[in-house]
Amino acid sequence: MPSPSIEQFIESFLTAVDFQEPVEVTVDTELRALPEWDSLAALGVIVMFDVEYGKTIVGDDLKNCVTVTDLYKLLG
Repeated sequence: MPSPSIEQFIESFLTAVDFQEPVEVTVDTELRALPEWDSLAALGVIVMFDVEYGKTIVGDDLKNCVTVTDLYKLLG
């Protein structure tokens, strides 16, 4: 399966995290700067990787990510 574009990935990320208020997310957005980046959001991203991309990641993988681009790179 070809990797999604970073734009497609951001769309999936926004859906997975399910922000209450619309937020602007770009390739340079720092995860910790997002208002609702918490353990529940992280779990949503872990599930997204598994379900949408067939890739298993763990909490430690997320802890090493600073920006959305770092997350995207986890797709390999």
